[in-house]
Amino acid sequence: MKLSSTRSLGLLLLQALNAFAQGDPEEEVEKPSTSGNIAVKISTSFPSSEIFGIKLVNGHATHALLSISNEEPEPVSVKFIGGSLWTTAYGGQPPQIVRNLTTTRYNVEIPAGEKDSISYSFTTDLQPQDLKLNLATVITDKDGTAHTMQAFNETVSVVEPDTSIFDPQIIFLYLFLLAAFLGTCYFIYSTWITTLFPQKKRGGKGAERAKKSSGQSKKVDPADQVSVIGADGPAVTSGAKAYDESWIPAGHLNRPEARRVKSGPRPKSRSKGE
Repeated sequence: MKLSSTRSLGLLLLQALNAFAQGDPEEEVEKPSTSGNIAVKISTSFPSSEIFGIKLVNGHATHALLSISNEEPEPVSVKFIGGSLWTTAYGGQPPQIVRNLTTTRYNVEIPAGEKDSISYSFTTDLQPQDLKLNLATVITDKDGTAHTMQAFNETVSVVEPDTSIFDPQIIFLYLFLLAAFLGTCYFIYSTWITTLFPQKKRGGKGAERAKKSSGQSKKVDPADQVSVIGADGPAVTSGAKAYDESWIPAGHLNRPEARRVKSGPRPKSRSKGE
């Protein structure tokens, strides 16, 4: 039963918001925050608003302060506070709903003759534009009868938050643009500018050493030269060995000396007759 009553009050609030927003914008209402059935007055203020108008900053909570004055001889109870954003009437076209704001449940009782302030917060994420903000509240009397009362209905501005150079997203964007600019400059330099101004080739230390080694050959002492006789004829090599002897067997390195045989008269062979 209690859940059904809560849903009924919420539906009543939505219907009241639609009725308030779709009313004639040119019609002047003397006391829109006062109901003929209940002696309650509501005034709404925005503590963080500027002198140039109320601005709804995207991504930041907007705080509305509702001051409710109970002039009834009995206490009243504030059940719900909700709102909606509508387009402004332009060109004779009726306003269209843009977004329904969060409906918050309070159940705050205000004694007879007393005044209480209730804070209502909501956030927006819309394109920057001017919209009509409509706030309404559902108040019940001592008998439990629900009364929907308009709390605010004026034009507000939806704006983007102020950007700072220390914002991480802005810093990353600057770094990305700087890297892209430097990369483009290097590509232009290496593609066109270097071809217009060719650089002279400079000889390094390696080239100087090659010239010195080729131009100033070391003279070999004739005493260090060793004659080698091979199949292709005699050749002369320097005293420094041009091969590695570590893998040659020792028997091949130590050549045996040739034995000298004395030459003498050859003995005569005996004849067969003897």
